[in-house]
Amino acid sequence: MVDTAERAPEKSNAVKSNAVKSDAVKSGTPVVDAAASEAAAAAAATAPAGATPRVDVEALGRQLLGTWAEVRLASRELSSRPEMQKVEGLSVADHRKRVFGQLKLLVENGQVHRAFPKVVGGLEDNGGNIAAFEELVAADPSLQIKSGVQWGLFGAAVLHLGTEHHHTTYLPGIMSLDVPGAFAMTETGHGSDVAAIATTATYDPESQEFVLDTPFRGAWKDYLGNAAVDATAAVVFAQLVTKGVNHGVHAFYVPIRDANGDFLPGIGGEDDGQKGGLNGIDNGRLHFTGVRIPRTDLLNRYGDVAEDGTYSSPIASPGRRFFTMLGTLVQGRVSLDGSAIIASKIGLKIALTYGDQRRQFTAGSDTDEEVVLDYQRHQRRLLPLLATTYAGSFAHEVFLHKFDDVFSGKTDTDADRQDLETIAAALKPLSTWHALEMLQEAREACGGAGFLTENRITSLRQDLDIWVTFEGDNNVLLQLVAKRLLTDFSRKFAKADAGALARYVVVQAAGKAYHGSGLRSVGQTVRDFGSTARAVNWLQESATQRELLTDRVETMISEIGGRLRPASKLGKKAAADLFNSQQNELIEAARAHGELLQWEAFTEALEQAPDAGTKQVLTWLRDLFGFGLIEKHLAWYLIHGRLSPQRAQAVSAYIDRLLTRIRPHAVDLVDAFGYGPELVRAKIASGAEAERQAEARAYYAERRADGTLPTPEKAPSKHR
Repeated sequence: MVDTAERAPEKSNAVKSNAVKSDAVKSGTPVVDAAASEAAAAAAATAPAGATPRVDVEALGRQLLGTWAEVRLASRELSSRPEMQKVEGLSVADHRKRVFGQLKLLVENGQVHRAFPKVVGGLEDNGGNIAAFEELVAADPSLQIKSGVQWGLFGAAVLHLGTEHHHTTYLPGIMSLDVPGAFAMTETGHGSDVAAIATTATYDPESQEFVLDTPFRGAWKDYLGNAAVDATAAVVFAQLVTKGVNHGVHAFYVPIRDANGDFLPGIGGEDDGQKGGLNGIDNGRLHFTGVRIPRTDLLNRYGDVAEDGTYSSPIASPGRRFFTMLGTLVQGRVSLDGSAIIASKIGLKIALTYGDQRRQFTAGSDTDEEVVLDYQRHQRRLLPLLATTYAGSFAHEVFLHKFDDVFSGKTDTDADRQDLETIAAALKPLSTWHALEMLQEAREACGGAGFLTENRITSLRQDLDIWVTFEGDNNVLLQLVAKRLLTDFSRKFAKADAGALARYVVVQAAGKAYHGSGLRSVGQTVRDFGSTARAVNWLQESATQRELLTDRVETMISEIGGRLRPASKLGKKAAADLFNSQQNELIEAARAHGELLQWEAFTEALEQAPDAGTKQVLTWLRDLFGFGLIEKHLAWYLIHGRLSPQRAQAVSAYIDRLLTRIRPHAVDLVDAFGYGPELVRAKIASGAEAERQAEARAYYAERRADGTLPTPEKAPSKHR
């Protein structure tokens, strides 16, 4: 939560007095050195009104909290309790035991019931449920993911794939943790290819039971949270076979352990053992041999089997039925997107606080070392990552609203669900990849201190590593996005000839950031991006940035669409080979689409900024994000003639200017995230570094004053 008691908005990091600094160091508030603070204060006092924009930290913090602010704050308060937090260095067994105990505390606190139906004691608050859940990453990522397995996967599968019988029979025990459960979808041999899983559930009409089998080792269910120790039941995904017909993947409620914790007959498993992170979760494997369950334990919302074995479904198409069932479980990707952004915020809070206090090298002074965040390279390392984190945060808020609208029924059409799934598949890869990049850069930017476990960065990095393959490998998810974009393209140009395809170039996005998730409107000719007459101001315009980012997505898709156009006339193997030849470009186009969504969400958020000063700083930060995307893909823009070499140079030059403008506000921008010392839990972000630096500088100043400092060999007339 925003640290308003210790750091009021009007006291920016650039204008603190020595007295304020002394108090701040004791309380753990980030500060700068006294001399710099006094100089900045003097400058601020004589500057014309409005000349220097300032960030209202408290108001910006409220904006970042979003719609479910109170829910987030309550979850942060819970996460700040020592009994809910990760203890580093525990054995795997002890860490697992601690996290399972924390699940019980969540139940006692009422944190896990928001998304469940009111008839079983829930609140039917889907957006608030995700907001609260993803904040648990600040306490311990293992706690967040294990609670997600129990209530966000196991419980949600019963809720969304089951019907009233399953809700009243199974949800109360799941909600209370009387029935810990596993979500048994993934198999060792098929990973993200859920449609190809090999576990079968064959209906026996004589006994009116399904018989579950894993026919070979590759069909074992794998990497399942709760499966190694705690789960007594599981939602098992298997190919439903009845009357000799395979009706595709369906979900079944299956008891797996007895009251003593022993596997039931026909069920076996293994412990996945120690992992590269998240060792508070007991991941394991399950397999089934002739396991019989009642016909009524098929979660039958989208497909049912009558007593005589007749299959029926409200969705005739097997493919559409499969994607509809999986789409109901999209909340996992929503929460991973949000929790990855939160981890990035915490990592940046640590790295930028430390960088604002750590001093190294006497570059511009005979006596004082420089604050490392004042070095351009340090700014280049961290401030663009700060801009991306803000973009991801604003995009997640829009994403969460879309999720809540769909799952509350406000806008629950097939098109809405398809849009939600596409947005999820676009944003989750970007935020999870970004979190790993940011945490690694933060670790390096903090030097040896960043490598110490007590400063959390390495621990977060280890735990979040698996985020990039959780709930679908990122590259696979981006292929889903690309296919959606291609589908929209093919519908728009189904009857277009080669000449029409060649002329398919777009000037500007139409509508808002999440106006669907397909291609934007077409109809104008691209202006001459190669003109050298325009100044850098042209690149600063929102319309220009939108145009450049949108044009890249649409041009890439149109080019790929043109190359894939012959596929419809080819055989299956040749068509697959042709598609494979474009796979990398497809993924890059999908990634560009996700980046555009983030940029648009950031741009819309500017209109909600609490005051002119905060809006100005956020605009610089948005521009840094947009220019960073353009700089990253300069080769594309140059090759396609969208930017001249002169303007390409202007992109990097303007980024350097933006870094200088944003630097004085860096600490305010991370303070606005609202994660105080009890949630950050890193010694280097506690004020200890500022205190150490102040002690060292006072020591040398005193010795210079009393003449006891030794004379340097090469500069006898100058003292350190």
